[in-house]
Amino acid sequence: MPEPYVILVRSLIAFIVVLTFARLMGKKQISQLTFFDYIVGITIGSITATLAINQNIRIIYGLIGLFVWGILPILFGWLSIRSNIFRKLVEGSPTKLIENGQVLERNLHQAKMSVDDLTTMLREKNAFNLSDVELAVLETNGKVSVMKKANQQPLTPKDMDQTVEDSHEPKILVVDGHLLQENLHQLGYTKEWLLGELQKQGANDFSNVFLAQIDSKGRVYADLYHDRLKIPKVQQRALVSAQLKKVQADLETFAQQTNNEGAKQMYSDQAQQLKQTTETLKPYLK
Repeated sequence: MPEPYVILVRSLIAFIVVLTFARLMGKKQISQLTFFDYIVGITIGSITATLAINQNIRIIYGLIGLFVWGILPILFGWLSIRSNIFRKLVEGSPTKLIENGQVLERNLHQAKMSVDDLTTMLREKNAFNLSDVELAVLETNGKVSVMKKANQQPLTPKDMDQTVEDSHEPKILVVDGHLLQENLHQLGYTKEWLLGELQKQGANDFSNVFLAQIDSKGRVYADLYHDRLKIPKVQQRALVSAQLKKVQADLETFAQQTNNEGAKQMYSDQAQQLKQTTETLKPYLK
């Protein structure tokens, strides 16, 4: 067989074997690359390249080498799941670099990291000042996890004692003019409701819509064919909020205008109840 064909066949064999082992090793091999995984990757790559182009090495010898270096990470991964001691022996353990706001110089030296290395990794986590960092940990994959001090962390609705509406994954409802009934039913909306929302944005039918998506607040985004001019969206939630405030203002006005004490008290009570209701619904009407 001519040499180019021999190299082609050997390369295809090496590619199929490496692809098989890559699938068996799983995504962790890529997403959480440890020092051991790094060594294994380099070695397998070297064996594969040699097997593909070096005809002085028999294919069977190259496959044996790939099998050994491919099966070991799978075996070690299985043992690591079942034994903490074995996992620490193979993958190591995380190293604290900053604790309670203090840089741990000894751990920094053991990790073979300079101050510049530390500050660079902290900046990648948006921690530009050492004084802002409460805890920094060097993970086994070489990345640094950072926890900022409480006064440097962003506020959340929970911190401000606010109620927010739960969110769900945005769903695609229309693709290339075709309605995805399953997604629509999962969210509890009807076909007629969706068509009404699309008509507000300039579509006459589902066939006019290239892509439509709904978010957790029930807002529909529609992209029509030919980029036709869209009708301005009606902000239904904002409209409801404005109407509630108008009714509250009307009740307060009625209370001021009437001379009947009973009616005045009734209007005032209803206005106060409506105000409380509006405040409760405020997170859902944005």
